[in-house]
Amino acid sequence: MIENFITLAIESSCDDTGVAVLSGRDSLLASVLSSQTESHSRYGGVVPELASRMHQEAMIPLLRDALEKAGIENPRGQINLIAVTAGPGLIGSLLVGVMTAKALAQGWGVPLVGVNHLEGHIFANVAADTRLKPPFISLIVSGGHTEVVLAEDFGKYVLLGSTRDDAAGEAYDKIAKLLGLGYPGGPIIDRLAKDGDPEAYRLPVPLLNSGKVEFSFSGLKTAAAAVLKDLRGGGQCLNINDFCASFQKAVVESLATKVTLALKTTGVNKIAVSGGVAANSGLRAKLSLLSELNGWQLFLPPLSMCMDNAVMIAAAGYNAYSRGIFSDLSLSPNPSWEIW
Repeated sequence: MIENFITLAIESSCDDTGVAVLSGRDSLLASVLSSQTESHSRYGGVVPELASRMHQEAMIPLLRDALEKAGIENPRGQINLIAVTAGPGLIGSLLVGVMTAKALAQGWGVPLVGVNHLEGHIFANVAADTRLKPPFISLIVSGGHTEVVLAEDFGKYVLLGSTRDDAAGEAYDKIAKLLGLGYPGGPIIDRLAKDGDPEAYRLPVPLLNSGKVEFSFSGLKTAAAAVLKDLRGGGQCLNINDFCASFQKAVVESLATKVTLALKTTGVNKIAVSGGVAANSGLRAKLSLLSELNGWQLFLPPLSMCMDNAVMIAAAGYNAYSRGIFSDLSLSPNPSWEIW
């Protein structure tokens, strides 16, 4: 790699537009993000057509802002690599990012790397902490994903288990909707749970004794909905804080139990957590406690790196390019792209 290697990265897999500029492996020069949460909240979830249109509106202003913050006056002479999320994600959203990245790569005459969004999440912790090196277990947990991955090396991943149905973050959103709390539901439930009793309502921990690294949250959602229906039908008072705490306990126990199983079966003692649900205070506290008790090395990204962002894409793109992996201008988004 050349000295002062500069990577510009674009993330647009779902409803947040991100642009970042990274020097080398982890020296961040700029990171800017345009959130669409407020626009989608009125619909109770992400509207794909609206998301792609808003990415188009935000992209050029964000690029200019990022370059200015990074002190890049001559992109053609100073940028060495373009990295972009090429999947998985919403096809319309991905297209905006990929087409922009291809245009910049061609116009500036620099290499291009298409990055898998899930590998990007893995690299959120790599960008945040230089001590993290393979092998390690990665728990990727968000509104669209719940996977436990063994990172044998950078670029070499083994899927140990995933959800049979809903992702953990999706379950949070659905329960929040049933409670009338708004969207996105995860941060709201997490906040209310802090003042609640996790033992107040009996909710099942999904697949607790299955003996496999696997998840299922649709049954928990159904059980929670049944409890709410019984309470409301019987005219009983619902303590929302207690209910949120009870629901969160079930989700966190499920995630923590399967992470523990993955660490024990692989013999690896390092765990990195990423994705939007990695910001959940209950999950962070539970894994911190387990790590202290079991001697694990726990890597938790800063809250700003839990959500979709371009810093993680820049870090993953830089690493891929350093391993001789790059794309050409035929790069197309793949909404179902897997890395294992």
